[in-house]
Amino acid sequence: MSSFIEPIRQALIDGAVEAGKAILEVYDGEIQVETKGDDSPLTQADLASHRQLVAVLQELTPDVPVLSEESGDISYAERSQWQRYWLLDPLDGTKEFIKRNGEFTVNVALIEEGVPVFGIVHAPVLNATWYGEQGQGAFKIEGGNTTQIHVRTLPEPNTSAWKIVGSRSHGSAEFEAFCERLPEHERVSMGSSLKLCLVAEGAADLYPRLAPTSEWDTAAAQAVVTAAGGEVLNAETLEPLRCNQQDSVLNPFFIVCGQRDERWTEALAQALAN
Repeated sequence: MSSFIEPIRQALIDGAVEAGKAILEVYDGEIQVETKGDDSPLTQADLASHRQLVAVLQELTPDVPVLSEESGDISYAERSQWQRYWLLDPLDGTKEFIKRNGEFTVNVALIEEGVPVFGIVHAPVLNATWYGEQGQGAFKIEGGNTTQIHVRTLPEPNTSAWKIVGSRSHGSAEFEAFCERLPEHERVSMGSSLKLCLVAEGAADLYPRLAPTSEWDTAAAQAVVTAAGGEVLNAETLEPLRCNQQDSVLNPFFIVCGQRDERWTEALAQALAN
């Protein structure tokens, strides 16, 4: 896989940044909002980013199929034949985009045999990019500097409170029940796939997502998290999330962690049982 990514890595990162610039052109002007069939919002920025990313990928890897949130109607009969494909969320956090709070991202993931093996998460307003590659580590680009990132060791709560990331716009009763059962902790609210990146860079310890998401929401950041030494796990089975295993692209509930610990695994099991 590394030999596949290495010669095009920088071009892929540059493409994500250019998609971010296309988003900002809309962000700085009048935002027109439509509603898709699943009641999620769609803006002209989603489509501009989608077109930019698809053009880059078709030029760099013309033989690798692309599945994007904005072209998600490809049948599973076709998708199930894919051994390698690109999975895109051209604008993750559209609600945050509409609120103009800056917490939205461009997500690009390479999936091989159902596993996110490479991912780019670019935050246009923050001018920050995270990327990770299986076996090669995870990195953050900010202010022209590239720094390798790692998940942090889960601290003892009596010395340093755990940091739990929650969604800015999508809470749930299960999330509240989980937090009630944890040792001393602090909560951080954030939009989009930035939540996974906080765990990847050691700025947070856990991100329980106990509400609906789709594979394109998480795959790129999952690759970053795993390359940084963490895991993205099915909340019920504690098995790593995989993509393209069924007709639906919906994820199960999941949790992002730096390390497994019986204190949070027990809290999670109890929260899901109620």
